[in-house]
Amino acid sequence: METAILPPYMLPIDRFYPSLQTPAKMVITMHQKPDGDAMGSALGLYHFLKGLGHDVTVISPTNWAEFLNWMPGIKEVVDFEQQREKAKGIINQVEVIFCLDFNILHRTKHMEQPLMDAKCTKILIDHHEQPQEEVFTYGVSNTAKSSTCEMVFDFITDSGHQNSITPEMAECLYTGVMTDTGSFRFPATGPSVHRMVAVLKEKGLQHTKVHDNIYDNFLENRLRFIGYALVNRMEVMYEYNTAFMYITKADLQRYTIKTGDTEGLVNYLLTIQGIKFGALVIDRDGERKWSFRSKGNFDVNTFARKHFEGGGHFNAAGGRDSESLESTVKKFKEVIPEYHNQLQ
Repeated sequence: METAILPPYMLPIDRFYPSLQTPAKMVITMHQKPDGDAMGSALGLYHFLKGLGHDVTVISPTNWAEFLNWMPGIKEVVDFEQQREKAKGIINQVEVIFCLDFNILHRTKHMEQPLMDAKCTKILIDHHEQPQEEVFTYGVSNTAKSSTCEMVFDFITDSGHQNSITPEMAECLYTGVMTDTGSFRFPATGPSVHRMVAVLKEKGLQHTKVHDNIYDNFLENRLRFIGYALVNRMEVMYEYNTAFMYITKADLQRYTIKTGDTEGLVNYLLTIQGIKFGALVIDRDGERKWSFRSKGNFDVNTFARKHFEGGGHFNAAGGRDSESLESTVKKFKEVIPEYHNQLQ
């Protein structure tokens, strides 16, 4: 296994392919509060590497949504926040760390420093803009890809191991590509996505099972919460073709909202006729978390980077604000007029 010599820019990931044949201790991690793509890509890669004889551990920086608990292998995932010493011990002993579905180490929250300090080969597989290339030994960053799960599928295929794909791997990878493409309706759903799904079906994928577990697996309180939020927390700025929603801490407590229960809430805003820009802010402990979605040519990645310490993709991004909920909502309303022409 090659030693971790950090080049000026990360080396192409295909330079790592020969090392797949030598068993090694490996860790796979992803961004905090992992979604379907983050967890799906991590577990898909986990099953692949285990099949090659590697000693692999998946470490999540934080907890994850309960609707992901059906996924094959998730019971073996280590929660860094709950098991810090165990996780740090594993990180200190591995030879390779795969970093999936994030572009910069601080998106792993409290894992950032342990990852930075780790003296091993670090590999990036991600589709977000402006990756922190200097900290990775090898990597691939492709914003044109639909999902990190599609990129892990490419990694398996391009390294010559497509025949090793199992039904369990197929379920994990399908989860991420399905959720990150909005069930295959977003513009990033290119021909390669459908070719990937065809291969996964040939490998035994039961896609209905995945849909049922992801979309039809919530408690009653979540549906009531969504109804409450749409009636009481949504504002529409028709003059700017914009809609936004704010969620208070009291709302979260009232409906016992857990990690993952607000997933997809921002997308409801784009179902309003004429709306091009949807935004959701949630009052979390310590900061206010923003989600931005857009249609057409409005760049929410740039918007998030400029105003809310965030970023992501052209039509889907996130942000944060340390100010109060009232202050961050006021700021949002104040900056929207700057984009009047772009939103027409």
